[in-house]
Amino acid sequence: MSLAIVRDLRPELRLTTPEELAAFEQDLLSEFVLARASAGISDGTVAGDVGVIVEVRSWFTRPLWEMEPRDLDRFFGRHQQGLAHATKVHKAHSLSVYFEFLELRHKPAIHRATGYVVESPLDEINRPRGSTLSRLRVPPPLGEVDHLFSAWRDEVPQALGEVDHLFSAWRDEVPQARKPLSIVRSYTAMRLASLIGPRVSELSLANVDDIHWELGQFGKILLRGKGRRGKKKERLVPLINGSRSLLEWWVDGPRWQYDDRVDEPEAPLFPSERRAADGSSLRVDTDTLRLHLKKMVAQHLPSQAGKLTPHTLRHFAASELYRQGMDVVAIQELLGHKWINTTMIYVHVNQTHVEDAWVRAGERGRARFGGAS
Repeated sequence: MSLAIVRDLRPELRLTTPEELAAFEQDLLSEFVLARASAGISDGTVAGDVGVIVEVRSWFTRPLWEMEPRDLDRFFGRHQQGLAHATKVHKAHSLSVYFEFLELRHKPAIHRATGYVVESPLDEINRPRGSTLSRLRVPPPLGEVDHLFSAWRDEVPQALGEVDHLFSAWRDEVPQARKPLSIVRSYTAMRLASLIGPRVSELSLANVDDIHWELGQFGKILLRGKGRRGKKKERLVPLINGSRSLLEWWVDGPRWQYDDRVDEPEAPLFPSERRAADGSSLRVDTDTLRLHLKKMVAQHLPSQAGKLTPHTLRHFAASELYRQGMDVVAIQELLGHKWINTTMIYVHVNQTHVEDAWVRAGERGRARFGGAS
């Protein structure tokens, strides 16, 4: 028996000439464009990213995988010193995406071809700040949010009298002051945001007849808003996570004290104290809801003052539903996101989530194979 000689049939990737290096760079950039297009990124955004990559490559005069943090320090700190901060943030984001592409897909190949190990030159020290793309709205823990809404809810009986009394007499009297009702209205709207994640603009546009109690297992609410170029966007959201009982309480009780036209088409679900010419209530504006939440946070959750906004409550809803077992695709549909990577930004898991998932996976594996360890 003789030994066979095994030879690697793959071509040697070590690049030796400038022409080979340039061709390799061009191939990587072309694949980057294709990958971004396949993800649904618009042509304009892809072209903008490529323009930044080409600009930095021209300034650096060497392949970008050779860049180190101090090189990017010079680019942003000297070469780009006079540019607007927002422009620097945009360029940093384009570079970050490109280096992520290189690291995820081509790190071994680049090392074999050039001897360089790809690492992004962007770090927490030199990354330009202020981008909405890089700022995470991390929601507060469940206990803090429950404390806030518990304190807020406690003000409702003080403003309107005992809740039980309210339910028995809500049709018989018109409150003398509108301010107490505004506490209840804003509480209900913001609590709904923390349960199923509607946008504050969607809450302002919602009508009473957008609630379809009969749909599905829990009932659903039609949420509408405006997308880019004024295009209307609508979606049906199930009334899960306690949101149905909250809306039943609101629609059957306090909502009637604004006016007696709740059953009319297009009556606002969350009305304002302002009145239309016919005496009906106008719909609440988004600024009012934001201001009321800001006030309650300052009073009852000062650690989150300036940070807990209606949009943060969308993050909170996504995180809590994920923690309770809802999959990310379902959360994406609930929040109305076009891309699932947007939804992943909203999901903030606790520190033991990965470990817990590993334990559950092990338990499923043992059950599948008859308990073998």
